[in-house]
Amino acid sequence: MLSTFDWIIVCFFTFLILFFGLVVSKNSSKDSKQYFLSGRNLPWWLLGVSMVATTFSADTPNLVTEIVRRDGIAGNWQWWAFSLTGMMTVFFYSKLWRRSKVLTDLEFYEKRYSGKEAAFLRAFRAIYLGLFFNVIIMASVSLAGIKIGGLLLDLSPVECVLFTSFFTVIYSTLGGLRSVIFTDFIQFILAMIGSVWACIYIVSMDEIGGLTSLFSHSNVEGKLNFFPDIDDYKSLFSLFIIPIAVQWWSVWYPGAEPGGGGYIAQRMLSAKNENHALKATLLFNVFHYALRPWPWILIALSSLIIFPDLDDISKTFPHLDLNVIGDDLAYPAMLSNLPSGLLGLILASLIAALMSTLSSHLNWGSSYLSLDFYKRFINRDATENQIVNVGKISTILLMFISSMIALYLDSALSAFKILLQIGAGTGLIFILRWFWWRINAYTEISGMIVSFLIALYFEFFHEIIFSFKLNTDEQLITGVFITTISWLLVTYFTKPTNIIKLSEFYNLVKPKGVGWNGFLKLAKKNNIKINKQRGSFIPNFISMLLGIVIIYCSLFLIGFILYNNFFVSLILFLIIMISILMLIRNMQTNYNY
Repeated sequence: MLSTFDWIIVCFFTFLILFFGLVVSKNSSKDSKQYFLSGRNLPWWLLGVSMVATTFSADTPNLVTEIVRRDGIAGNWQWWAFSLTGMMTVFFYSKLWRRSKVLTDLEFYEKRYSGKEAAFLRAFRAIYLGLFFNVIIMASVSLAGIKIGGLLLDLSPVECVLFTSFFTVIYSTLGGLRSVIFTDFIQFILAMIGSVWACIYIVSMDEIGGLTSLFSHSNVEGKLNFFPDIDDYKSLFSLFIIPIAVQWWSVWYPGAEPGGGGYIAQRMLSAKNENHALKATLLFNVFHYALRPWPWILIALSSLIIFPDLDDISKTFPHLDLNVIGDDLAYPAMLSNLPSGLLGLILASLIAALMSTLSSHLNWGSSYLSLDFYKRFINRDATENQIVNVGKISTILLMFISSMIALYLDSALSAFKILLQIGAGTGLIFILRWFWWRINAYTEISGMIVSFLIALYFEFFHEIIFSFKLNTDEQLITGVFITTISWLLVTYFTKPTNIIKLSEFYNLVKPKGVGWNGFLKLAKKNNIKINKQRGSFIPNFISMLLGIVIIYCSLFLIGFILYNNFFVSLILFLIIMISILMLIRNMQTNYNY
């Protein structure tokens, strides 16, 4: 339990974040552009840190802990693979999004597609993503708060969601995106200090005995490989091949959307200019994948010594409901070993991380409901004040619904896999819609519907019909295949987007690639003026590959330093330096996208 000193620290930082969020909220409610995009004048470093802070939720270390305990460090390829998506967004899509000049990424639909189908898609996605999908994500985040609060504070689930909801809603509602962005900066610093400090203390505990003893312990030594054992085909296929070969490009997942989207797109749209959007997204990916995971991984490995089985957790914390005890609970269980003062700081950092993620999703979701649904379809003559007020009401509504759902979830990893399955097969649409003129609104509608129905089928009907259950990987591959075939057929059997709409989009966004050749021929035939774009994908693709090399080598460099393997560390360091120099040179001389 927390001491009085711990409580003072927690309260101090909580009210500091609230105070700072309210201070920077001046003029944020002036209009929708200020409330949802902070006037489009934010610098890259602030936006990049905000992206990292949003993904640095209280449920993320729980998720990583569950993965490491089950599948070892190699299990993290389930989310490390999304760095390929991230680098694609940096070097192909960041400038395109900023160039589109939309207020939300859903406004893109009526700039790219035509007809009633485009309007339907925008309306449906506003409700589907802004309300239903978004509250599931926030509920899984709140679940981490419930587990942490129940274990460390002896709070009931209801008390946990009430506490986090109250403070988050206040500054999110009053300050809009500006409050979210600036408080993200403080929350990220606090969260990083907390996670690193906690890691150092835990690894130094007598029961652990430092890094050497940790890595040589019988419970841990089989979990240290960065890649699955090639002789264990099942693990290799599930943990590495599927994420690298299929998952990263085929699945829509918040924060790692192929082609960018969601709150990542919102940050890019808030940047001062296209270059700031690119730099912000690059900073996010480096921090997110290369620098941040190791404190969580080391604590997860340490938990295998202190709490080798779930029964050990339940015996140590008998007051906990058995329904919430899982491998993800090992992270907060390890934090209970921290001394007074440090425990308060760590808990404050976790609360900050939780509030950061919730506030971003609240502002993002409310932008969909107020701009893409209310203003576009309910009240097209709505004043700026009315739009902002709807955004504030939506923020409160989203927080309430997600809090209720959080009370019924039981695992961060299960929620993660459900979200992956729902989006299976749609990712390629979001990649190609910028570079292939034949993608239309019906493509996206069909992909979204089919992927959702397949997810429901596997969850509720397949086992009843066939008396056996497919594993998660088999479900994912099946979903990707069926969904992709479905939307490709729909694309070819439906008419293209209106040629005038396509020409407006092409001249505004300035995309490149052979995927627009058919459109260019059609535009020439119809005497439509087009500013044809020249250049090649190759420089962008080279930058993307170099970025991927930098991220993975940086990730493994830290790991090999911890393993005391300095020879491999030196090789990785040299590769990183060479790749950085090549990336800078390539961007200076060739990157004109």
